[in-house]
Amino acid sequence: MGVWNTIISNLPEVTAPKEKRLSFKEKIKWTLVVLVLFYVMGLMPLFGLGNNALQQFEYLSLILAAQFGSIISLGIGPIVTSSIILQLLNGSGLVKFDLTKPEGKKSFQGTQKLLSVFFIIFEAFIYVFMGGLSPEGFSPAVVPGTALFLQFQLLLVFQLFLGGLLILFMDEVVSKWGFGSGISLFIAAGVSQSIFLQAFNWLQGPTGLAGTTYSAGAIPALFQSLAAGDPTTAAIHLSALISTLLVFAMAVYAQSMKVEIPLSFGRIRGHGIRWPLSFIYTSNIPVILVAALLANFQLWGRLLQNWGRPLLGTFGASGEPLTGLVYWIQSPNIVRSIIERQTLALGAAPYLQALTYMLFLVGGSVLFSIFWVQTANMDARSQAKQMMASGLQIPGFRRDERVLERLLGRYIWPLTVMGAMTVGFLAAIADMTGSLAQGTGILLAVMIIYKLYEEIAQQHMMDMNPMMRRFMGG
Repeated sequence: MGVWNTIISNLPEVTAPKEKRLSFKEKIKWTLVVLVLFYVMGLMPLFGLGNNALQQFEYLSLILAAQFGSIISLGIGPIVTSSIILQLLNGSGLVKFDLTKPEGKKSFQGTQKLLSVFFIIFEAFIYVFMGGLSPEGFSPAVVPGTALFLQFQLLLVFQLFLGGLLILFMDEVVSKWGFGSGISLFIAAGVSQSIFLQAFNWLQGPTGLAGTTYSAGAIPALFQSLAAGDPTTAAIHLSALISTLLVFAMAVYAQSMKVEIPLSFGRIRGHGIRWPLSFIYTSNIPVILVAALLANFQLWGRLLQNWGRPLLGTFGASGEPLTGLVYWIQSPNIVRSIIERQTLALGAAPYLQALTYMLFLVGGSVLFSIFWVQTANMDARSQAKQMMASGLQIPGFRRDERVLERLLGRYIWPLTVMGAMTVGFLAAIADMTGSLAQGTGILLAVMIIYKLYEEIAQQHMMDMNPMMRRFMGG
């Protein structure tokens, strides 16, 4: 363990600010800088790239915050994968980190970073050498099996490695110098861009059911299909827009629900506050992890099929899952099938697929929510210690951490489970109704932006009110 701790302590990292609390302007500056860099890197194509077999997985690129074919083709995939593995190992007890102590937290974070670097290298090789991103077709001289082809493959791997490292350190910059986390920021940025393009893009899109070509954006295509007398296509676009608005409304409503626990200051009689516990207690973290896990299964399934070993299932010519695990964890568009009257021809298969997908999403969200409460110090004991350190106690009870822990335990675990089930259910319903940019992506973006708004508002309030800043420990 001595060698392992030495390696972890010498890993490169972004230096934390010396100030205990950064100002609002400083945080917003670094958040915007990283956001602009993310958009710029998404426009930088890989040098020497020929065939891009991953570009058809637009939904997966949203969840992974990736731009397939660019320098950030890996997105947040390696970071999330390492987090999932460590949480599962720590939750099962196979590898134990004492997250109540600073040394345990440092060891956990260092191990996760080292595992992230490993997955950056591993996924870069997998993407390139299994045919997802290939230099084939880049030049007549670049022929598979030649030394020049291998050199271009290694060049693509090196570029993916650099992009993965940049995403890793940009996530650290946002976590230490900005608002929220880089992972959440990158997902929200990618989903927001996709929603805007899918809603307002007036450029030519695919041919409609009546044989007419409409714009790619849902709003211009809706009016064009109505003018062309194509009610089926118009109904599909209208249902997508309505579903998008409903997902926005439901996500904001669920995010705003809170349980407020009345607390009083032990030394100041007559003064107290209400400590809010959000109904979606673990926020969007569980559904991010589940969605990223599903995205990895889809990518791995396609790469394995290209390699001639369809262990996870098979895909059609246009990239749709046909059989195996990848089929059952893919969300069907039930609303579109009903509008196009395909449900009678397909029978019960779409409904069984939808039920399986929903159960997987809800169950996975609950599992990761429980693990996240433990690893992020959001359990009743950690929250009780934080409240006691702030001088708070329950009105009418003696100042005892165990009393506060028992009270919080009545709320935190039910909120952990019910909030995760709600998030998983909303994400599944949104996906099955054909929302723009996919329902899971919209749900994630709304929850991320809402959480970011709350954090920015709190920071602004503390900057404007010195008394509040002193109370919060600033």
